[in-house]
Amino acid sequence: MPIPAPVRGIDAIDAVAAEQEWLVSARQCREAGVDHGVIRLLLRRGAWRRVTRGVYDVDPFPGERGSYDRRRRRAAWSGLLAYGPDAVAVGPSALALLGVSGLPVDVAPQVALPAARSLESRDGIRLRMFDDGMTVTRAGRAVVASPWWALAQAVPELDREHAVSVLDSAVHRGVVTVDEVAHAHDLARGRRGVARTHSWWGLADGRSESPLETRVRLDCHDGGVGPDALQVPLVDASGVVRRGDLGWRTRDGRWLVAEADGAEFHGSLQAAYADRARHNELVGGDVAGTLRFTFDDVRVAGRCARTVRRALHALG
Repeated sequence: MPIPAPVRGIDAIDAVAAEQEWLVSARQCREAGVDHGVIRLLLRRGAWRRVTRGVYDVDPFPGERGSYDRRRRRAAWSGLLAYGPDAVAVGPSALALLGVSGLPVDVAPQVALPAARSLESRDGIRLRMFDDGMTVTRAGRAVVASPWWALAQAVPELDREHAVSVLDSAVHRGVVTVDEVAHAHDLARGRRGVARTHSWWGLADGRSESPLETRVRLDCHDGGVGPDALQVPLVDASGVVRRGDLGWRTRDGRWLVAEADGAEFHGSLQAAYADRARHNELVGGDVAGTLRFTFDDVRVAGRCARTVRRALHALG
């Protein structure tokens, strides 16, 4: 028996939605053969949910949306779909779709259109004009600002902790090189808010593997006890070579090691538990002492630095 057209259309839409964080546009529905009557029915039944005008959430498992990274990507997709196939994700939205971590939990969608006007922004989606000379690339189905342009747009709008976390993540994940960070800084010059950021760009360090590691490093740097090394190779109690997130040399040549322990920053509870197990193994041998920092620690300015200073003093 032939499959009814509406069913074929829903299957086609689901295939598209799976690549767009389960968001689709009215235009994509029409192209797949899902008409307004079917959309209204699905909305009325609660199977679909309206996100903004012309954009629908079709996620069959809305309770399993997972990480903050996915939340940011969904926000970016909502902006792209709201403004149609010519829209380009820019600033934080582009960075989220490029896989960069460290952004604020809630990021307003930002997109650019040729000849766009700020008055056309709606429903919390920020519409920007194309920057002169801006280049674009693809992140899956999405068209996004090139990563150096995205950094130039985003960093002046962020606070220091988020900005350096984003820069670290972009370098660590290979989204940009150190030279491209410098290029992004040049592109950012003259933008509103950039003056306060000039000293931040040089702090980018791709050895920081999570935003929490970045924040611990910054707190210690500001407190005058910046780490001597990042991702320190160490031999644990069982003779296995492991790495400590941040390390300080003690007077006897061993290491005080700090581990950044956080589910949000490492992506999952499983990763956080793996970090905890690794931390517990880092005793003896090359390690004089271990510290563990969570997001609660970096919420209080200077706490990490004070903890490290006390530990170094206690170790002589």
